[in-house]
Amino acid sequence: MTDKLTVSVLGTGIMGAAMARNLARAGHSVRAWNRTRAKAEPLAADGAFVADSPAEAVRGADVVLTMLYDGPAALDVMREAAPALRSGAVWVQSTTAGVEGIADLAAFAREYGLVFYDAPVLGTRQPAEAGRLTVLAAGPVAGRETVTPVFDAVGARTVWTGEDGGAGTATRLKLVANSWVLAVTNAAGEVLALSKALDVDPQRFFEVIDGGPLDMGYLRAKTGLVLDDRLSPAQFAVTTAAKDARLIVEAGERYGVRLDVAAASAERFERAAAQGHAREDMAAAYFASFDELGTAEE
Repeated sequence: MTDKLTVSVLGTGIMGAAMARNLARAGHSVRAWNRTRAKAEPLAADGAFVADSPAEAVRGADVVLTMLYDGPAALDVMREAAPALRSGAVWVQSTTAGVEGIADLAAFAREYGLVFYDAPVLGTRQPAEAGRLTVLAAGPVAGRETVTPVFDAVGARTVWTGEDGGAGTATRLKLVANSWVLAVTNAAGEVLALSKALDVDPQRFFEVIDGGPLDMGYLRAKTGLVLDDRLSPAQFAVTTAAKDARLIVEAGERYGVRLDVAAASAERFERAAAQGHAREDMAAAYFASFDELGTAEE
């Protein structure tokens, strides 16, 4: 098979739009759809065809790539696309769907004769735009010659976790990785909040950890977004982080593990969203340490 494919991208938010652009730049024919069409329309300037419906988007596609809010959203959109799906087409499912969600999506793939790849990605807006995501992938060896050009267009590397996309091994690894990312993000916010409450210059904290084992680039990146008031546009939105945190907690509960930090993370993201920071970068969880007027809680 030629490495130039017709790829349908369903969901063109922060990540999906960047992935669609990189697919087009790699020479693939891209058919894009988004529930809010205005979010997909800018892709026309990159050579993508903007469809009015999921069915129109997937018609004739070699690969269908879904990057939607969660598992139920992905399933609903694929049901809308079902009349135009071609049996034998490849479905690259990149939504962070959760352990239960991925099983439902795999069942749909079997029903419609799709070759299913569980392929969530690690990375935020900047690596997505640069085509430098890490793709976590599980799916059959037969067919990887089709998905490899897609993964190469959107990512810097692909980590294969298994040969059965329905087993959810890639999704499970994504949840593990995200549990760390979300915990660090919230810890970074609390460092700044406590510094403010105790009248400590946060730069003194960075001086103390500078170059040592407690120092890390991600900590500095997330605190920098807060300190420099660069929370918009989001690299990874508060609402999406809250959803992922809940999926992590649910996965732990399903397998008998209590994840107190993940549960607290979900609550902080939800509180920040309720305060009006839903569309800002998840570093805005910083504000969950304060009341709605921005003063420290007592």
